[in-house]
Amino acid sequence: MTTTSRIVSVFGATGLQGGSVVDALLKHGIFTPRAISRDPQSEASKKLAARGVQVVKGDALNKTGLVGALRGSEAVFAVTVPTFSGSPDQSELAQGRNIVDAAKAAGVQFLVWSSLPSIAELSGGKYKNAVHYEEKAAVRAYTAQSGLRHASLLLPAFLENLYTRPLLKKSDAAQDTDNAPDKYTLTLPIFMSSDTQAWAWIGRDVPAAVLALLTNYTDPDKEGEIDAKTFPVVTAAMTCAELAGRVGMALDAEVSFTSAPPTGLLARDEMFVSHAEYSGLYTATPVPNPDLVALGMQFSTVGEFLESEVRPRFGKK
Repeated sequence: MTTTSRIVSVFGATGLQGGSVVDALLKHGIFTPRAISRDPQSEASKKLAARGVQVVKGDALNKTGLVGALRGSEAVFAVTVPTFSGSPDQSELAQGRNIVDAAKAAGVQFLVWSSLPSIAELSGGKYKNAVHYEEKAAVRAYTAQSGLRHASLLLPAFLENLYTRPLLKKSDAAQDTDNAPDKYTLTLPIFMSSDTQAWAWIGRDVPAAVLALLTNYTDPDKEGEIDAKTFPVVTAAMTCAELAGRVGMALDAEVSFTSAPPTGLLARDEMFVSHAEYSGLYTATPVPNPDLVALGMQFSTVGEFLESEVRPRFGKK
């Protein structure tokens, strides 16, 4: 007897979100990940193929090509990257609409959209220039109108940014002598030390949320709790001073928080200002999100993240 593969097509499979979803699908074993890649011959795509991942050519700006790339998929995990180009044809809204239209045309049953809330709506129009938030929110509305079964994950700040940006840096003075105690600075633009930010361990909690949705969306008793719903994925919400203190305890070092000036890019600066003003944006949802917990998701903790990802990178050798 043969079984039909439950293919989940993944956008951004060579990046943090999509890559972590591919890893989780491979480990879980029920679903077959298919990476949608603009260049299947890239080194990153070849590495995925070497791990047994289907790699199919597809570009979110080419709707016609996407239909063929997605055909045969039961579900899709979609994430788009901000371009800030100002061109409607290159925008996240254009990409998202193409993905939704192609998924529907290809017979996809369920779509998980990596999204953000509308800051303009949240602020009553006070902040309306964070285009990457507005376009992702507009795609959510477009998906709801399409009739395609779907759910959206709303993401906060990435804990991984501590080392990928990097927000956490070793102080120059601490590098002068081997005997000097380790000192670090944690920096965010615009935020003050008493401001609260919402954070997520993206590489752990995004794929956990995706799997919780994929394994439950066909259950008639749970469909109403999933279809067309939005799910904030927040590992923890804490002040900048509290996060610096947690990092310091993990590294057995002195970590101070420093507020950096605005970046000069209006979309990013309004993002930081609104997050600081509205305590990370997701205060209406308890942490951890009880709706995802009810679907069987087990959230990670900041402590686990610091032990797994920060100590090996910043701790004493």
